[in-house]
Order: sequence, then structure tokens, then C-alpha cells
Amino acid sequence: MTQEVTRDAQEVIKDLRKCLAGRIGADRFDLWFGKQIRFELVEDRLSVCAPDQFSLDRLRKHFRSDILSAARELFQREVLLDFQVVAVAKQTSSAPSPALDSPPPDEQAAKTLPLRTVAPPTRPVRREATRSRTIDTFVVGVGNRVAVTAAKSICERPGSVSPLFIYGPPGCGKSHLQETICSTVRQSLGLRRVLSLSSEQFTSYFLEALQGSGLPSFRRKCRDIDVLAIDNIQFFAGKRATLVELQHTIDSLLRHGKQLILTADRPPNELGRLGPELAARVSGGLVCGIEHADYETRLGIAKQMAVRSRRSMPDEVLQLVAAELTGDARRIAGALNRLEATSEALDQAITLDFARSTLADIFRATVQVVRLTDIERAVCDTFGLDSRALKDGSKTKSASHPRMLAMWLARKYTRAAFSEISEHFGRRSHSTVISAEKKVNRWVSDGATIQLGQAACNVEDAIRRIETQLRTG
Repeated sequence: MTQEVTRDAQEVIKDLRKCLAGRIGADRFDLWFGKQIRFELVEDRLSVCAPDQFSLDRLRKHFRSDILSAARELFQREVLLDFQVVAVAKQTSSAPSPALDSPPPDEQAAKTLPLRTVAPPTRPVRREATRSRTIDTFVVGVGNRVAVTAAKSICERPGSVSPLFIYGPPGCGKSHLQETICSTVRQSLGLRRVLSLSSEQFTSYFLEALQGSGLPSFRRKCRDIDVLAIDNIQFFAGKRATLVELQHTIDSLLRHGKQLILTADRPPNELGRLGPELAARVSGGLVCGIEHADYETRLGIAKQMAVRSRRSMPDEVLQLVAAELTGDARRIAGALNRLEATSEALDQAITLDFARSTLADIFRATVQVVRLTDIERAVCDTFGLDSRALKDGSKTKSASHPRMLAMWLARKYTRAAFSEISEHFGRRSHSTVISAEKKVNRWVSDGATIQLGQAACNVEDAIRRIETQLRTG
């Protein structure tokens, strides 16, 4: 009987640590919850034990809500959480060495658990706890609706549309959507062979295989699966051997009707450094763009974050955060974390005035001052032009059209005078700026196209890409 209790107690501790690692990420968990940190559960009190006050304060400040959420998810009841400094006794030279098969500190502490606290959660509880992370909970908005619709189709029938290529600026939700797809097919369809990697991980595993672990093992890991997802493939640029291996991996998966998901920060026709072969393979599936979230989407994200972490946030505070923090959803998460930590530290309720004062510096940092040089750089980066080509007297469409867009954006985002704008972009008269502004307005209203690289692009799409460059620097 005692052995059975001990084994169950060990499983509870392992499950708690695993659940927490899933919430905060394996790397952060290993950094802050290594062997020095242990958990103790007695009755309905969960204690986090750290070896020193510094570690304890960091855990209390940054991970309190995550620990509580993991405990609720695992035990399906409320627990009292406390933090304790528990000194680790140093071994003397005469002390016997621990046995190689001795249990880690968490498992040793678990032996003292009373019998009624060690019952593992039932399988239905686990399914209910993880169902909230499926594609149905992804916040849909104008900028991601097509991509999310495609993702839902893939979650129902993996391999029906492959590869799925999702592109967009940093912080728009590409990686989140990729992980959500993988999580959904694991849970709803019970697929076990699902692999989600960053481009860096794929490269590292491939190089390790070349240096000793063996290519056959690497290829089985990446090809003998149901779903393979690789994030930010633009970072494969210049890695010739890795690109060749990736192309063969893609061919193998497509040949066997498996699902491939790729993400990047730009569309396939702008991934020239990856080679035409990879661009052709990617374009053969479904290509979906994602834009930065609009206000309504950001508000939905903020509300969902508050619900998931069980934060008590007034609606007007969430509306303020969504209105002030444009672009990256990570900023919203950071702002909510700060509000909760500051509220706890100062023992103050989170009100609208409290949020304004607490987040004032974050709000100021998101308001960017756009200069003429910023617009020049963003236009040149988007169209692949040299700054001299933008400013010389060339009347070719490849130079004059981007120049007119630059002038139009200068009128929209800066307070520069007509004469200052015309001088900066190499024109002699301010009337050139007036003419450019009128012409671009007409392009937008008519839904005109403009040449971008080797392909024609809608003018509004071109403007959005330039504006993305301005936001991300």
C-alpha cells in the first residue's frame, strides 16, 4: 500500500511540473524550476520551496499566476499557494553519495503527502483542461480570417491542403496559429506523429545528424510523421545543405499525402534567397497572409488572456490596453502581466487610472515618430530599391511609383512641409508632392496595382507592407 501511495504521489508532482512547463515553456521552466525548486502539497496547501530569498521573490513575482493555473488545471480545485525558503544542506566529505537511482527532491517530498491528495486526475479532466487550447479558441479578425479558416480545414482533414504557408510581420500570430493547429490535431484527432520546429531547431538537428547521430534517424523523425510544422523559414537563407534537406523532406511528405505547415515573415515571391525550387514547392499549396491585429482583434486577445490566466480585469482597462498597444500581441501579454504584478505588489485594485499610470511608459514607447528617412528606408526595403534610385530623376515606373508612394506616406505620417518632402526625395517643386498625393489617392480608390518585384501587387497591399516596415523598424 505504501509503495502504491508513493508512486501516485510522485506522478502528481511530475504532472504538476509538466503542466507548468507546458504553460511557461520548457526553456523558462528549466531556468527557474530546476532541481533547486521543489513543490510540496499538504491538504489543500501547495508550497513552492526555493533555496534562497532572491529565487523565491522572482518565482512569486513572475510565476505565481502560472503555478495557480497549472494547479487548478491539474487538481480541478482551488489550492492555497505559499512560498518558502528552504535551505539546501551541503554534503560533507564524509557524507555518503546519493544512490544513482534515488528519487529527485520533488519525489522525496512527495512521500509525505497524505493519501487523499495523491489521486491522479481522471482522463476526462485532462481532456477538458486541454480542449481550451484548440483552434476554436483562436481570436479571429479581419487580418487573419483567411488563415484561420484554412487552419480549421486542415485540423479537420490533415493533408487535404499541403503545404499551408502562413506569412506576416513579427508579432501577428503566425507561430501561435501554427502551434494551435498542431495542438488541435493532436487532441481532436488523436494524432501522435506531429512535429513542430523552429527553423533553428531543424537546422541544429540536421547538423547534429551530419556530425554523428546519423541522417537516417533524423529523416525518420521529420518524414515518418503525420504533420510537420516549421516556423520562420526565412532564416534558412544561405544554409545551402539545410535547404536541400528541407526540399527533400517537403517532397517526401507531399508524396505521402502528409500535412506540412510553414511560416515566414514575407510571401513566397519575396523569399528569393531560399531559391526558386523552395518557393515553387511552397506556392503549390495554400498561401495565406496575416496582418497585425486591428482594435477588435486586440480586444478579443486581451479578454482571452485575462480569462485564461484568471485575472480580474475591468472591461475599460482591457479596452485601454487594446487601443494603446497596436501591433504585436506580445505587448498585450506584457502589459497585463505588469498590471497584475504591480497590483499585487502595491495591494491596489486594477482601475482605469491605475492602468494609465502603471503602463504610461509602455504606451509612450509604442508611439513612434516617423521621419522622412524612415519612410525612405521602408519604401526601398519593400521595393528592393537603392535610395539613390528613389531620389534621382528617373521617370520609369519602377522608380517613380515607389517615389510617389513615399511622398504620399510622408504626408500621412509626418508634419513635413511640401517643400521639405519634395527636397528630400530629389524633386525641385512642391507641386510634385501635391500631384503624387492626388495620384496615389486615385490609385487607392480605383484598386489599382503596382509592380513589386516580379509580380503585380495591389496598391493597398503595397502600402500595408511599407507601413509594417515602419512599425517594426
